[in-house]
Amino acid sequence: MLVTEFVVVSFKLWVSFAWEILFLFQNSVTQVFESLYGFGTFQTTLIQLALSVGAVIGTIVNPIRDKLYLRTASKNKEQPGKPVPEARLYFAVPGSLIFTVGLFWYGWSSYSHVHWIVPTIGIALVGFGIYEIYMAVVNYLADAYEKYAASALSAASLGRNTFGAFLPLASQSLFPNLGFHWASSLLGFIGLALSVVPVILLLKGPEIRLHSPFMSESTYDEGEAESRRNSYALGRQGRMSRRTSSYAPWSSKHKSRGMPGPGGQAA
Repeated sequence: MLVTEFVVVSFKLWVSFAWEILFLFQNSVTQVFESLYGFGTFQTTLIQLALSVGAVIGTIVNPIRDKLYLRTASKNKEQPGKPVPEARLYFAVPGSLIFTVGLFWYGWSSYSHVHWIVPTIGIALVGFGIYEIYMAVVNYLADAYEKYAASALSAASLGRNTFGAFLPLASQSLFPNLGFHWASSLLGFIGLALSVVPVILLLKGPEIRLHSPFMSESTYDEGEAESRRNSYALGRQGRMSRRTSSYAPWSSKHKSRGMPGPGGQAA
């Protein structure tokens, strides 16, 4: 699943980067606020609580997200009465964008003449975005993989904790060498690029789930599993038919001339 499942691979990169930022900020906040505002250890620790404030705001909007998710049960054409897994990503797209905006906000408001509350608001936006990304990944993987949810979540956790353990060590060089503004901008551009992950799954999620062997076998409902297997088989047959039909114009044009076919034999 770490290398063959598009959803697991893309979510692993997406949530791992967000998790990395969470730990990287433990160092960068100290560097920025000590050098620009002369804050001490206790004061910079209080500033880091802005990440938690963002997460609390994300928790407050949880009921709205769950309500939108449950409403999709009546519109699910694949399995009526069951919410659509992609509905877990409704808040992930704006959440990922807010995460990116927070990184740019934090970087380009880090000036000694700018009040300390301004970059702190950027940190809170980052905290909100991390929360939304994490919840989207956990809930979507649990819904999409069902029986294999523990394996999918473990794969994502492996990448998340690996990134979270090692990449924050780069902050000691990243921020002094690039400067507070461009270091945060670099992270913001990476976050912006990874924001396409939930967009792709919102647009192509049902098709991706259809062609995933793990997802087609993951349900606890045998009837639903059989339906998924049939859909997957029909999808493969359709793709093979399209490939085979691509030779039709050649055969109709050259068959009568006895010209070599694509395999080297006479038509």
